[in-house]
Amino acid sequence: QVQLVESGGGSVQTGGSLRLSCAASGRTSSNYAMGWFRQAPGKEREFVATISWSGVYTYAADAVKGRFTISRDNAKNTMYLQMNSLKAEDTAVYYCAGDSSSPIWSGIYYSSHTSYSDWGQGTQVTVSS
Repeated sequence: QVQLVESGGGSVQTGGSLRLSCAASGRTSSNYAMGWFRQAPGKEREFVATISWSGVYTYAADAVKGRFTISRDNAKNTMYLQMNSLKAEDTAVYYCAGDSSSPIWSGIYYSSHTSYSDWGQGTQVTVSS
């Protein structure tokens, strides 16, 4: 079992930036993919971005492409989400997720929340004008 803990959420004005972190503890395997999802009030959980174990491969939702960057530092067992040019519609609880069930990383596969076995508790991001 892997434990995931998010941090870095907060309140920011439109156009501002935030960096979220997700620290993993426990036993992660060499094919441990990770991702970010978000959920706004009254809406379903939405895919944001995912990253392969090596960090070489990433895949992001169209809504955040060019504004958000996913990365990871395996030496620190931590994944990041750099969020720039934030908009009001980015307001949500952001969750990190992880999974090692697939031997091959696929952005499409890991864009689905059903592909993940491990989840953090979430961190609130609020963007206001």
